[in-house]
Amino acid sequence: MPESADPLDATVLEPTFVSSIGTPINLLLLALLIFTLYLKLRPTPPPPRPAPVPAVEFKTFTPSTLLPFTGANNQPILLAIRGRVFDVSRGRLFYGPSGPYANFAGRDASRGLACGSFEEDMLTHDLDGPLDPLEGLSPDQLEALRGWEETFESKYIVVGRLVAAGDIAKSS
Repeated sequence: MPESADPLDATVLEPTFVSSIGTPINLLLLALLIFTLYLKLRPTPPPPRPAPVPAVEFKTFTPSTLLPFTGANNQPILLAIRGRVFDVSRGRLFYGPSGPYANFAGRDASRGLACGSFEEDMLTHDLDGPLDPLEGLSPDQLEALRGWEETFESKYIVVGRLVAAGDIAKSS
């Protein structure tokens, strides 16, 4: 009895199998799969390094030496809270000229922040006199001031300290 070709024989199926894999759509899908795998597995470049923070020179300010730092003419914007001077230049939209907190720039902002007031009378007017001792503030206002101080510590760099004009003359 002659052997007949088995329909499941691999040699008979091979040309049909190869011709079905080699169709243009299958080749396109295979190329798409390889490209997708390449995109997923390719090495990623390292993230760019952040710009180095410029060195900060810690200075002692008096109210009159702090006053020019309001952000006008591209100057830095500095303000003081409880005797510490912060560089708030990154918050130029808030503290710079025409910002909502612009009256605090170049000044001791402690009382105004504690009271939640942006009024001019919250600022020290006698720039050669003593610093505001923050007397008369309620416990809630002192707590609000501590909250502001923590916010400034987390966002901005301390660049100096604020002392009364008479205190700097004594230390010289």
